[in-house]
Amino acid sequence: MASPSPGFRGNRPVIAILGRCNTGKSSLLNFIAGQPVAMVSSTPGTTADPLSKPFELLPLGPVTFYDTAGLDEDSPLGRLRGQASLSTMLKADMALLLTDEEGIGPLERSCAQSLQESHTPFILLFNKSDIRPASAQDLAWCAQQGIACMQISLEREKDPTPLRQALLELAPARLWRPPPLLADLVPENPLVVCVAPIDAGAPAGRLIAPQVQTLREIIEIGGQALLLQPGQLKQGLNRLRARPHLVITDSQAVRQVNRDLPADILLTTFSMLFARQKADFGLMLEGARQIKNLAEGARVLIAEACSHHAQKDDIGRAKLPAWLQACTGRALNFSFYAGTGFPENLAEYSLALHCGGCMLTYKEMQNRLHSCRNAGVPVTNYGMAIAQCQGLLARVSRIFEQRQPQLPAPGLPAAFFPE
Repeated sequence: MASPSPGFRGNRPVIAILGRCNTGKSSLLNFIAGQPVAMVSSTPGTTADPLSKPFELLPLGPVTFYDTAGLDEDSPLGRLRGQASLSTMLKADMALLLTDEEGIGPLERSCAQSLQESHTPFILLFNKSDIRPASAQDLAWCAQQGIACMQISLEREKDPTPLRQALLELAPARLWRPPPLLADLVPENPLVVCVAPIDAGAPAGRLIAPQVQTLREIIEIGGQALLLQPGQLKQGLNRLRARPHLVITDSQAVRQVNRDLPADILLTTFSMLFARQKADFGLMLEGARQIKNLAEGARVLIAEACSHHAQKDDIGRAKLPAWLQACTGRALNFSFYAGTGFPENLAEYSLALHCGGCMLTYKEMQNRLHSCRNAGVPVTNYGMAIAQCQGLLARVSRIFEQRQPQLPAPGLPAAFFPE
């Protein structure tokens, strides 16, 4: 199966460029991209916030390179920049760790250890090899640690092909063959009905990302998709000559769709599909079941990856709090968190509700889930929470009982995540 829709940020593998100040990180990005993307200067601190560059790394496909600030910049602002670089490292699918004629020092060893502990494949590049080739001692250390390394001179190199090829060989299997959303849940050439209300928060003329990606996969596996509004389901089913193999609905319409759908037709939600592909299905399913155990006054974190203008009926800030309090019959305290960061005080919460994560990379989502596991906080996503509140969690998860989850909990080492 082809890789997911590349236009979405969350589907692009992230390749981080890491290293000390003035090792040539920005020059490396320009070299790989074949164009002057990043500003190059010998002045320390030229790169501030991580600079992103979308790139077609064929035949793998679209990726995003991040040129980061030097990890060793010793000033209050520099330390903030270094923290931003470390955040980029946490979400990276692959990395290029760059050193120069100084070779491997404590910072390179520490960074290499963190990348290994987070299971992030990387290449250690010895830049400025025309000034001083890598020492036998450094090469021996790389061999002992099982670290791929290359010697390079960005001042003299003209052809980026060998480095691009090395990155292709480094890419983990999940980037070449991403786990499916639904391909293993349906027979060959399936007939799938997708119920997709027009989302008021989506830009005019667009479907939201989960709907687009699901429709694309149905087409890719040779299936047929019927796209309906919630109120059109009965009429749409009557027009079909055959019964659909599966109905997938937006979580906010699950109650109406379930009411209009025969009980023997399998039903699930876009949120359930994304929980299995990008998150941890079992963990989130159990998190949704814990909603009924919330105590009076419990603190609930509602987190989303996207920053957007909250509307009057915003799902995260209005609908979900109302549904949870109606479901539990208890007054709950809600905190809202949006954007690329994630709160550090997770232990203060009784439950974390996360968006579907369609705009997060797999690695970013796993880091957030791992933080919740470490804090002992049940976590689920919006759609699973809605299904639980409406008494339909068992109904929409039934199809998954026949299959093993595609992405079991990865068990990222706790050592990578400081307490």
